[in-house]
Amino acid sequence: MNLRQPNANEATLTANRSRDVSPMSGICTRCIDGCKGLCEIWLSTFRGRETLYPGPFGEMTSGSDKNYPVDYSHLNIQGYALGAKGLPKSIEAGPDTAVFYNVDTETSYGWDKKVKMKLPIFTGALGSTDIARKNWEHFAIGAAICGITLVCGENVCGVDPDLVLDNKGKVVKSPEMDRRIEIYRKFHDGYGEILVQMNVEDTRLGTAEYVASKHNLDTIELKWGQGAKCIGGEIKVKSVDRAVELKKRGYIVLPDPTRKDMQIAFKEGGIKEFERHSRLGFVSKEGFMDEIDRLRDVGFKRVTVKTGAYSMRELAMAIRWGAEAKIDLLTIDGASGGTGMSPWPMMNEWGIPTFYLQALTYQFCETLRERGIRVPDIAMAGGFADEPNVFKAIAMGSPYVKAVCMGRGLMIPGMVGKHIGEWVKEGNVPPNVAKYGKTLPEIFITYEELKEKYGKRFEQIPTGAIGLYTYAQRFRTGLQQIMAGSRNFAVNTISRKDVMSLTEEASKISGIPYIMDAYRDEAEQILGE
Repeated sequence: MNLRQPNANEATLTANRSRDVSPMSGICTRCIDGCKGLCEIWLSTFRGRETLYPGPFGEMTSGSDKNYPVDYSHLNIQGYALGAKGLPKSIEAGPDTAVFYNVDTETSYGWDKKVKMKLPIFTGALGSTDIARKNWEHFAIGAAICGITLVCGENVCGVDPDLVLDNKGKVVKSPEMDRRIEIYRKFHDGYGEILVQMNVEDTRLGTAEYVASKHNLDTIELKWGQGAKCIGGEIKVKSVDRAVELKKRGYIVLPDPTRKDMQIAFKEGGIKEFERHSRLGFVSKEGFMDEIDRLRDVGFKRVTVKTGAYSMRELAMAIRWGAEAKIDLLTIDGASGGTGMSPWPMMNEWGIPTFYLQALTYQFCETLRERGIRVPDIAMAGGFADEPNVFKAIAMGSPYVKAVCMGRGLMIPGMVGKHIGEWVKEGNVPPNVAKYGKTLPEIFITYEELKEKYGKRFEQIPTGAIGLYTYAQRFRTGLQQIMAGSRNFAVNTISRKDVMSLTEEASKISGIPYIMDAYRDEAEQILGE
């Protein structure tokens, strides 16, 4: 089975010359002396480490294209002809009441102080990258009006050009962090929340203390390691002065911008950018527990944790220690997924794929439940982009999984909506959009709905946020239809019995019954009556 072809990919702007390639190496079967490109080996010969990253970096998102042996497409959703779970007790189930638009798509997370969301999805960590910074207004206001949680990712304070530190190296002013929090709060109406994520550098800079004291945030998130891809999450820096500044703040910057030879290489054009990296985190139980206590002492009502596609050992640590610490949400991010800020080889070849990771998560949660230990609420992440697979993840992880964290699936509507606004303003609407109209009310199906709801404030909603809201409404309707078909009229009634495995291997991994076995006992009982 060819799971992925290395050495050439659209993400890295590389391609093979030969029609045929070696399956394992990706090298052309006829590699000619004098070839003018453009495979990754060829490009790496003179651009080196730049070829590790998708490009153009900071102007696009990318996700792994590795085809794993088993994924969520190996599950199907059960349909039933009777029953209606989750309708309010005051409503009698029947053809006139059990209609899909009555499905409640709200969910909540938290140990005691619950956060409600209108949909069982929330954004991935939108941190210090240019994509997040340039589109923040669209993403943040979009998430707020959708009623979902927005995760402000790591390093936002650390890369703020206007950051002010005290004599101990702690944050006293971060206009970029202030901007991000204030934009979300402008349209927040009680559903979802903004939470700030911290890595090693954020902890050292005192980001938690800053957002607690200045913004009185309720929730903070700890990130295990750096990036879901273990060492991912780099940003590119286009000037020597900026690179030196970030190095002085404690970041790892490669190549070293303080070296004279690197400065000369940059001036001459050989080096065109520098990479800013964060440090790997090291986790111990004692240190983890102490940090949770410290953050609560700082004033946070909720503490959440984001972990990646690490080994079984780290997964067990996250769930077991999270249970002891009574964290409010554990987000488990599997391979592959990705928003394009991780090295491309690592994005494809590193870590436990999401489907397998969720199967292990359920097993470990069940082990603790059988011991009488309550586990924290769980969110899954790693390649999700539509409502059928969100339903499958919630069903497969029931009753522990409360929501799904989505990266590119929620970024794309914000970016598309933003550009539609620009195209309309310029009078240059592309034909595939213009067929719906050339004005915003004609193009956006939710335009008048939002205008009616927000009145004069509607003018403050950017078109990217309208795009995100419009996508979320489609997601909600699609989820309602799927839930109604499986007779679930509330998210918390979705169970593992509502999905079936299409292959015996998927059943073996997930514990979800094979399609030829699911409900067989009930069927045979009916046949034997």
